[in-house]
Amino acid sequence: MDTNDLKKKTGATAKLYFDGYPWDRPYDLWKSFDKDLALDLSLFITGQMYAREKLPHPTRQLVAVAALTALERTDELRLHIWGALNVGCAPQDVAEAIFQVGVYAGMPVVNQALTVLKEVLMERGQWPLE
Repeated sequence: MDTNDLKKKTGATAKLYFDGYPWDRPYDLWKSFDKDLALDLSLFITGQMYAREKLPHPTRQLVAVAALTALERTDELRLHIWGALNVGCAPQDVAEAIFQVGVYAGMPVVNQALTVLKEVLMERGQWPLE
């Protein structure tokens, strides 16, 4: 794939996942320190990894939510909860992925992640759940 095609794929995937995301994105942080490296990271992470067709986008985002919950990476978790909802995951499915992590990582991380999920849902006008 040539660079222009990769840039288009990266842009399309970023729009699919993160369209409307109101908080700071990692790319913006990277770019403020090193524009060239930010582009390289974005092309790889978003254009090659996130855009892979091995797993459907909703499944991929639920995996990201579970991993980020276990690792207590709340800023990235917020971004990927947003992405999960953008690609069609139901809020209840995102919550279930978070609850499942409790068996392995403990309930404090579940509580932390559910708080982030609630914040995202409130921002999107999807809280309270029905």
